[in-house]
Amino acid sequence: MDVEERLRQKKEAVERELERILSQEDSLLFKAMRHAVLSGGKRFRPLLAFSSGACFGVSQDVVLPFACALELIHNYSLVHDDLPSIDNDDYRRGQPSCHKAFGEDIALLAGDSLLTLAFEVMAQTSLEENLLPRKEKVLREISHLSGVKGMIGGQLMDITLTPEELTEEVFHDLILKKTGGLITASVKTGALLGGAGDSELEAIGQYGQNIGLAFQIRDDILDTAQEADKGALSRPNYVSQFGLETAKRRLHNFIETARGVLDKASLESEELHYLATKLLELENKEEK
Repeated sequence: MDVEERLRQKKEAVERELERILSQEDSLLFKAMRHAVLSGGKRFRPLLAFSSGACFGVSQDVVLPFACALELIHNYSLVHDDLPSIDNDDYRRGQPSCHKAFGEDIALLAGDSLLTLAFEVMAQTSLEENLLPRKEKVLREISHLSGVKGMIGGQLMDITLTPEELTEEVFHDLILKKTGGLITASVKTGALLGGAGDSELEAIGQYGQNIGLAFQIRDDILDTAQEADKGALSRPNYVSQFGLETAKRRLHNFIETARGVLDKASLESEELHYLATKLLELENKEEK
């Protein structure tokens, strides 16, 4: 089975489990939650968790609930990002964003519910006794990198910093938190469940950080092209700050660094290499 087929099957497993998790009720709140999550998306973060776990010999069944939790957290962040007080986006994945479909009040609660549900899913996951300390480490890592020191901290920087304050160092710090936080948590989840050693965790973490930087720069390159066609640019991004050619060069550099980190640490993973290399494709933008 080739790498694309393996990843496709893993993505399908995530879709099935997300649908099961979000089918607990048919209330208005759960309808909004399903609208937010089950409307497409690459499931990039779950695939990173699966691929990292496979690198350390962890079965897909063990990783699955944590992979789904990561996707729930990601989608909660998108629901809140789309709100008028943040990005004010009317559409997500080709359909009305959650607040346009259900109202701002329900969208806010749907995002809150997705976040808390993510931790409920992880907390309720039954593992063999020898894996429980690893589960605790995963919970600590995800909560840290999705919170004020990670994704939320990056979002705060994104909405408060002025273009004049966005030096290259500051911009990279913003990306490493806002986008790279949950991506790094995803690859470290698989590694932690597999009992990776300190040096291996360091390497996996560096891979995640470089992938996070590359992911956001790719997004900014594609967003700039789309927004330029419409004659309007939103808040500053990597391209508007540093130029298109610099952005493309940095994208390649971060991907090569990510791949190199794996090779240097002797971490063999065709899937992690593939997911990194796919970010170099700039023909079209897949939905988040």
